[in-house]
Formats: sequence, C-alpha cells, structure tokens
Amino acid sequence: MTPPSYIMPLCVALPLGGAFVTALLGRRFPALAPLLGTVASALLLAISLLSVKVLLQHGVLVYTVGGWPPPVGISMVLDGLTAFMLVTVNLVAFLVVIFCLDYVNQFTARSSFYVLFLLMVTGMNGVIVTGDLFNLFVFLEVAAVASYGLVAFGMEKHALEAAFKYAVMGSVGSLCILLGIAMLYATTSTLNMADMARVLAMNEPGALTAFVTVLFLMGFGMKGAVVPFHAWLPDAHSSAPAPISAMLSGVLIKALGVYALCRVTFNILGASPRILGVLLFIGALSMVAGVFLAIGQWDLKRLLAYHSISQIGYVILGIGLGTPLGIMGGLFHLFNHSLFKSLLFLDSGVIEYATGTRDLKEMGGLRAKLPVTGATTLAASMSIAGIPPFNGFWSKLLIIVAAIQAERYGYAFWAVLASILTLASFMKVMRYTFFGQLNTRWNSVTETSFFMKLSLVALAVLCVLGGLLLLPQAREAFLGLASEAITNGTEYVKMAVTQAR
Repeated sequence: MTPPSYIMPLCVALPLGGAFVTALLGRRFPALAPLLGTVASALLLAISLLSVKVLLQHGVLVYTVGGWPPPVGISMVLDGLTAFMLVTVNLVAFLVVIFCLDYVNQFTARSSFYVLFLLMVTGMNGVIVTGDLFNLFVFLEVAAVASYGLVAFGMEKHALEAAFKYAVMGSVGSLCILLGIAMLYATTSTLNMADMARVLAMNEPGALTAFVTVLFLMGFGMKGAVVPFHAWLPDAHSSAPAPISAMLSGVLIKALGVYALCRVTFNILGASPRILGVLLFIGALSMVAGVFLAIGQWDLKRLLAYHSISQIGYVILGIGLGTPLGIMGGLFHLFNHSLFKSLLFLDSGVIEYATGTRDLKEMGGLRAKLPVTGATTLAASMSIAGIPPFNGFWSKLLIIVAAIQAERYGYAFWAVLASILTLASFMKVMRYTFFGQLNTRWNSVTETSFFMKLSLVALAVLCVLGGLLLLPQAREAFLGLASEAITNGTEYVKMAVTQAR
C-alpha cells in the first residue's frame, strides 16, 4: 500500500468528522458550524486536487480498509474517474459553503444545516471512492437522506411536500439498486467491484445480467433524474434553499446518478451495444423533454430545475455514444454543468433573497440594482446555452462532433435543437429579470453581501475559463484519465485487483 492512498479515506473522514463535531457543539458555539464547514470543504478541495497529481505519479491506487485485502475486505479505489468526480464535487461544495456564510443567517438552525450539508458531501465522496458495491449503496443513502432533510429545511408547506415526494421516489430508486446488488452478489459471491467484474467476464451475459442492468438503469436513473424518472426533481430543486438547489443540480444527481451508473454499467457489467443504445435514447429524450418543459416556466427556480434534466441528457448522450470523444465530451459537460448550473441556482437565490419572489413576470430592470448578480447570471446563461467562448460551448461541441463521427446524425440534430431552445429560454430569463424598466417595487433592493458575491464571481470566472481544460496537458491530466476509465470498461477496473495484490 503506497502512502498517497491514504487521501481516499480522508475524503470521507473529514466531512463526517466535521458533521459529528458540529452536531455536538454547533448549538453551543454558533460560530463553530460555518467555520468547520468552510475548513472541511477547503481541505477536501485541496485533497481532491492532490488526487489528480497522485494519480499522474502513481497510477491507479487502492486503499484496503483495516488491512484486509479485497475481495474479502473493503477497498477504496483512486482512478481517473474518481479523481475527476472528487474535484467536481468538492470544488462546487467549497464555493457553495462560501456562499452559505451569509445566506444561512436567515435560518435559525444553522448548525443543523451544516451537519446535513457535510453528511451529504460525505455520502457523495464515499460513493466516488468506494470499490465495494454495497458500500456504494450505503454512501448513496447517506447522501440521499441528508438531501431529503435539506430540501425540507425551510419548513414551508411546499418544501415539506417536495421533500416527501423526493424521499418516496428516492426510496423506490434505492430499492431497485439494492435488489440489483443482491442479485449480483448471489451470482458472483463478492461485493468488490473489480472482483465482481472479473467473475462476470468469465461467463456469457444472460437474462439475469440483463435484468440487473434494467434495475440499475431505473435506480440510478431515478437518482440522476433522467426522463422518465425525473418527476421528483422540479419540486425538490425549486423548493430547496438556493445553496442546496446548487448542490442537488450541480453535483448530487451526477455523483449518485451519472457517476454510479457509469461505474456499474461500464466497469462491472460491461457496456454492450444494447445498453449504449438505451443510454442514447434516454439522453436524447431527457435533453429535448427537459428544455421543452423549461421554456414555458415563469418560476425561475423551476425553470432552472427543468434545464437540469435537459443538461443531464447531454451528459448521458455523450457517454452513450461509447466513443472516446463522446465520453470525453459527456464528462466535460458534466463538469461544466456543475459550474454554470450551480451559479444559476445561486444567482436565483440572490434574486429571491433580495426581492422575495421567483416569478419572472414580477421582476424587471434588476440589472441596475444587482449588477454583479446580473453579470454572473448572463455568464451562466451563455454557458448553458452553448455560446462561445464559455465552457458549455466546448463540451456541447465535443458531443455533437462525436455524434456526427459515430454517424448518429439524428442525435446531433436534437442536441443542436435543444441548445437553440435553451438559448431562447435564457433570453427570456435575462429579459424579464434584469433588462427593461425597473419595477418600482425594487427601488430599495441592494446588491448581495461580500461572500455571496465572491462565490458568484468565482463560478463565473470558471465558466469563462473552463474551455482551457481542452488544452493538451490539462485535457490528458483531467478529462483524459477520466474518460479512459470508462472507455476501457471492465479491463480498467481489473487494474484495481492487481494494485491491491
């Protein structure tokens, strides 16, 4: 076991320890909760960036919990996809925590907010680093249960209703995942992902494998809110506090849904042409249905929630192409979407914080009163619409070019059409929110606080500079290793067995 492998359990232990200490002392020492949340998030971001460097120097690493080697013991695996997701999740989490330093002052139970927030980060990081399928389910549930509480944190009627709906549908998805894990365990007699892939590779895929694949598509599809499993998302994302909406849309549906689905279907079961075809169809359906549902919305956060469904469709479409360029484009859009959608939800939080409404028809002319929020919303809107030189343009371009190269011309057409409709939708947002004549109701509105503006500006800068990740050195170190982990399928995970031994 190499010393750098110890960074993997730290990704779980740091936020879990922070949540434990905050739960014990947060109410007695109110300033402790935001301090622990900020410090833990900053350390997690530093460790995540370090994991990329460690991966480049040492290759795939395995940490064996308690010294018990897999497949008997529990292992944590650091590969290209792990490092990529750790950076994505913890970068967004850190910037959201900075935003929360002032935003959560409107709530009385601030310590409980940070406890649930850190538990959600613990669950996401655990899902990403674990090499054991049952522990993936356990961490998935930790993150999901914490997110249920955070959606209902405002304690308003619509928030409680949305959280209940989210919890019910999330439980159905979890049941599908657990049943799939149980069937794989009964077939392979192991829960270690790499060992499970090895056993399955020795046998021809049968009806059981196909049934398990369907269960995972349903379960992780529910967590990722892809069509037709998306019904919980619009209510949950629009009812949650703005920082939680940013986390749900920015990283949670990706860590619990997209990442877990990719890890299971590509690295354990092996992505057959039939599975890729299903992913392509689901991706295109989500992409188009989400944008059509969004374009008619006048509730700002609900509009953003439907666009989350559409943008996840782009990610699934790119990965479903199964080509190196398509997978890289899908992962790049996953990272970009984490940035611009988190920024859009934080911007919506500032607008609601200042005006007390989310109805676009009641706004207008806010650019004069909220110049920073207006500028960052414009940057995020251009990013999600795929306007150059913002980051969303480059990832959408990769996906469309990959679809054309794979001779999937129909899917390329739908991707272009969805992008045009997305632009139209956000032209409406900018027109009714920030341009036009100032509504006299908002004469006393002032710009937000320093920490909230800091998060907005940082995310906007990342949206502008995100395309630099396509430069050769950055692409190979970040996107290349992540896409390689998916492209190589079950062969890549077998390296974890070799490293552990």
